[in-house]
Amino acid sequence: MSFQDDVELAPAVSGRSKAVSTRHLSAGSLIVSCEALGTVLIPEEKGKRCDTCHRNPPQLQKCSGCASYFYCSATCQALQWQSHHKKICKRFNQYTASVNFQALAAHEKMDALLLSHLVAQLDSTADVGERVMDLLHGPVDPPALPIVYASRRVAGSLVRDLYSRFGNNNFVIHSHLTTLGHGIFPIASRLFNHSCLPNAAAKYILSPSSPPTMQVVALRDIPPGEEICLPYLDPALLQSRQQIFQLSYGFECRCNSCLFFDKVGPIPTPPADPAQKEDLVRQLIQFKITPYNGLALATSPDPFPSELLPVFHESFITSLAETFRNASHDGEYSTAMTSGAALLALYRLIYPPNYPQIGVHSPGRRWILPDARFLAGMHLLELAKTAWNSTVSEDNNASIETATQHLNEAKVVLGIFGSEGDADGPLVEISTLDTLLTVI
Repeated sequence: MSFQDDVELAPAVSGRSKAVSTRHLSAGSLIVSCEALGTVLIPEEKGKRCDTCHRNPPQLQKCSGCASYFYCSATCQALQWQSHHKKICKRFNQYTASVNFQALAAHEKMDALLLSHLVAQLDSTADVGERVMDLLHGPVDPPALPIVYASRRVAGSLVRDLYSRFGNNNFVIHSHLTTLGHGIFPIASRLFNHSCLPNAAAKYILSPSSPPTMQVVALRDIPPGEEICLPYLDPALLQSRQQIFQLSYGFECRCNSCLFFDKVGPIPTPPADPAQKEDLVRQLIQFKITPYNGLALATSPDPFPSELLPVFHESFITSLAETFRNASHDGEYSTAMTSGAALLALYRLIYPPNYPQIGVHSPGRRWILPDARFLAGMHLLELAKTAWNSTVSEDNNASIETATQHLNEAKVVLGIFGSEGDADGPLVEISTLDTLLTVI
């Protein structure tokens, strides 16, 4: 089954099928582009972005009927009105204020709104249902969510069946790797399986007068016949990811990374003593493998040093990231550079080459969602900015070389991922810092 010239569905050992490349794909090349079937903004972005195209223009006009949806143009308003909004507009505020809606968990509220949009679309366009029903349903029966618009043409059993199929196939929409909404992209859900060492990643294009578009790009060179995979959740959830896969998706991941950690066994708890923890950070910075990335960790014939295993504990990763973030923000640049170097070494052990982002999981999602932690590609940029700030504030000329080194690597990683979302962002920051380092 062919979806695009560069990818086709082939039989898989387990599961329904897998997407494989039909030709050599270079790092950064576009593999698949697909428009969203349905989207919703997260609550923090409501009123700041257009509810149709999700851009953030200087001015928005609110819907005069419900005053709860906002649009950047008459075209965007008309598109959403015809798609679904005319059927939910007058019902929306009463629905969101209802006891049944307010009792839902945060992610269930997002699902309920997406489901409401789908049912309203399905009321007039049968193709919507067909595209969702082509997806695999989740491993457990989902709850019966309250919806804004209950169509007489769409039976309650079909509504629940729709949710069972899109509920565990949603994607997080982001701009500059920062979450702005959730979306249903059936083509991407149908094509791509998961890997903790993915060779592709999704980014989002926001254009006037159209819903967001997902673009799946190659993170490295992909030879013909290789399966193309995306991460369904943050690969750094080393202790919990298998349980999440089973409960939310109904499979056991057997990628090289998971096989490596199966062989390692339970990850030891990191030391609580500050001196021992500092020593562990030092050992992590000094540790080297060739090539220096998660693919080598998973395939190296040499045993991994047992004394370093605690660095893979989720609590250690979180603590290290928080230390770097707080120190870099507070101007404690020596601490920031040490913790940042250790975090970079750890990211390289966990993630594949050119991985642009870290995600956090919420049950029932394909979340590619950045959290408070810095991102793999973005972390390089943050390290470069921290080294630059150290140079400026402390007159530390040694930091110039460090800033340049990290910035050059950030150029490669984020350049492969490319621009996404809003007009400004990391690539603009890279250009600005590059100019500063050049003229200093």
